[in-house]
This record gives sequence, structure tokens and C-alpha cells, in this order.
Amino acid sequence: MTKTIWRQGELIEVTIANLSDTGDGVGRADERVVFVPDTVPGDRAIIRLVHVKPKYAHGKLQQLLEPSSHRIRPNCIVADKCGGCQWQHIDYDYQLVAKQNQVIQALERIGSFIQPPVDPVLAAPSALGYRNKSTYPLGISATGQVQAGYYQKGSHQLINLNQCPVQDGRLNPLLAEVKQDIQQRGWRIYDEQRHQGQIRHLGLRIGRHTGEILLTLVVKDWNLSGIETQAQEWLKRYPQLVGVSLNRNGDRTNAIFGSETRCIAGVPHLHENFAGLEFQVRPDTFFQVYTETAEALLQVIQSELNLQGHELLVDAYCGIGTLTLPLAKKVRLATGLEVQPAAVEQALLNAHRNGIDNVTFQVGAVEKLLPKMGTIPEVVILDPPRKGCDRAVIDTLRQLKPSRIVYVSCKVATLARDLKLLCQDGQYTITRVQPADFFPQTAHVEAAAFLVLSDSHKDSNSFTKTEI
Repeated sequence: MTKTIWRQGELIEVTIANLSDTGDGVGRADERVVFVPDTVPGDRAIIRLVHVKPKYAHGKLQQLLEPSSHRIRPNCIVADKCGGCQWQHIDYDYQLVAKQNQVIQALERIGSFIQPPVDPVLAAPSALGYRNKSTYPLGISATGQVQAGYYQKGSHQLINLNQCPVQDGRLNPLLAEVKQDIQQRGWRIYDEQRHQGQIRHLGLRIGRHTGEILLTLVVKDWNLSGIETQAQEWLKRYPQLVGVSLNRNGDRTNAIFGSETRCIAGVPHLHENFAGLEFQVRPDTFFQVYTETAEALLQVIQSELNLQGHELLVDAYCGIGTLTLPLAKKVRLATGLEVQPAAVEQALLNAHRNGIDNVTFQVGAVEKLLPKMGTIPEVVILDPPRKGCDRAVIDTLRQLKPSRIVYVSCKVATLARDLKLLCQDGQYTITRVQPADFFPQTAHVEAAAFLVLSDSHKDSNSFTKTEI
């Protein structure tokens, strides 16, 4: 049977059957796959082909013939344009099902695991109003008005926002009003094509439990006339605002933050309560964007580990100690490894603030520090960035042979890749995978995988164990 030739711009009818890991609907026609944003499994639709390859195509929703039972009206008026969310048109229960399937499929396809033990997704307490941090690029409208928002899907066109339904609602007044203040001050908005202008991004961060807010402007240089006066005005206007900072990023780059931040007024950090501890969080600190879901996942980790107080624990990629410090209270000694010196400085401050003295932190790349530990930990926590673990980290763990590993991942493809290496030759066994929804209304899913060392690999070890 000869396949129909697909052409760019052609209209075809497709029934959406699945969702991709990027959030697009997935349908089939003529034995080929079509990826279509803004669709839901169960949708029957007319699709315009916009990018055609021999075995697949990308399409654009042209006409909805029959809507899926999982399709809902988005809460945001610009949800069909803004690139901040992909799934506001999908009911939340089905979002959770899709995310569980995403984890299962990655472990099966990439990790080669058969029937991996993946639990239902840990649901978020609320599917809206949850983000404790938002960083908005700034722009200028055709009429010269300062804009802040997210880029349109698949483009660099800024969609102006005065409020965002997924960020903490207490930040919305600042988003709408700070733009007007920037306009009145006459501060020039950065033009990335010409590498000219002053202000690049507006950053807002809030302690979900404390209500303390930080406001940060990312600037090309420090020369922002009148910023000290304006910062004081903001502190007076917003009682929950505790600090105003500038972050300098003078490079031609897509990275948001530069390496240096200066507090202009108030304090350079907010306080947040997390898992019964108090943390200092700065504007550029990595801290999970959904505080309550992160706390719930930590509870799962604590329950699954069932720590008895005698264990040696290593937390690799520890950041400011978000997981290290709560777990340190339940073990004999905890060690955090982190490549960012500023994060380790904050982790030490947070340990001292909470009176936790059985924890140490080391600065450096995990792949270099882990082989030099001088002890064999019973428990290792891995919480790497999206790219996953360096291969040297995996190799060292297979030599160290800790009894248990907890791998917390924000990208299931690299999770599956690394778990396959750890479990090679039956050395480790996955006992449970707990996905958690840190990013409702998007395709992103977090997951914690629990691994135990197999009995057959417990006897030999290429590292010499020393007691601390």
C-alpha cells in the first residue's frame, strides 16, 4: 500500500491518542505520527501540517470536530498563546494520569525496565496559584508600553501579562504595578538583538508559608538611575516585600541570571519554612517551585527510607540543603555535595540557624568529590539537574555500593538512562518510583526512584570503609 504524500500546509483529520513528554497531543494518520500542541487524547480534529518529515509531522489545531471528555476551559485568557503552560485545557485528573504514563514509558523505552513499579502521581494540593518564583522577560509594545510576560509558544513574541493563574496570587499586584513604575522611571528595556538597554527581567519570589517577598531586576549593568529611591517606595507600598535586589547579566546569553546580585533595599533573602525547618532563600537560589509538593515528596522519602539514626547519608547535588537538613535529623551523619559555593554558604547558614550539627558540606563537582568521601554511606540521595548524573558518578556509586539510593529527578528521560546503568547486571533493584507534580498545567513531572543493593553484590567493595 502506497502512503499518501504529506505536504506542508495540508489539512488532515486526526484523532489524538496520547501525549508526548513535551506536552503535545499525539495522533496517527497513514501509519505516521502527528504531534499537535493544544490537543487532548480523545480529540478528533482537523490539523494543518506545519513541519513534515518522512515518518512524522508537527501540526497545528485548525478545527476541533469532537472534543475529548478530558478537555476543559483554561483558567487563563492567553493560555492558547502563552508558552508558560501547555496543559491548562486538560482536566487535572487526566494530567496526573498522563504524567504517570510519561514516567512508565521512559523507564520502559529508555531504561528497558519491564513493568517498572511506578506509583500514581503525588497530586499537588492546588493545580493553580502555586509557583513561589516567577521570572518574566521584559519588552516594549508597539505603542511604547513596558510589558512583562512569557514568550508565545514556538516564538520569541512576548505575551504581556498583568496576572498569572499559576503563580502565587500574592505576586500578581507586583507584576501589574512594577511595569508601570519602570515606565514612569524611563528605564530602558533591554534589546537582545542590539544588546542595548538596561532591564532584562523582572523576578518575583515568595515564601509560601511566610509570605515574605523578594523583587529582583535583572540588569545589563548597575547604572540604573533612581533605583534606590524606587526600591524604598516598593518596600513601603508592599508590606510583605522584604528585599529589592539587582542582578547583573551583561552577557549576550539566554541565561536569566548573572553571577552577581546586589541588595538595594531591605534584606538579600527571604525566610521560608520547609519541612519544619527555617531556610534563607536568595533571589538566585535554587528552591523547588512548588513548596508544598516538595514537602510531600520529602515525607515519602523519609517514610520509604525509615531511617534509624545510625546511618551515614550523602546528599549529592544538595543545593542549600533542602533535603540534606531534614534528613540529617534522622541519621548519624549527613554530607552534602554541591558545586556552587554560594549554595553551600547558604546551606551552612541554614544548618546553623536550625541547630543541626551532624551535617557537613563540601564544595565541588559530585563526580570529583564522591570518590574521595573516605567512607561508604549507607544511603545516597541523588538530585541532579535535568541533564542527569555524570557517568563518573554512576561508576563511583557502583563501586561504593551504598545499600540504598534515592534518585530524585526533574527529567524522566535522564532518570531512566541513569537507572539502567545503576541496575546493570542486577546490582541494584528499583523497589518503587514515586512521581510528584511540581508543575501543574505543564508536562513536567518530578520522580523519586528508590533503589536497593542486591544481596549478591553486598560482599565485595573496591573502596576501603573508614569510620567517622
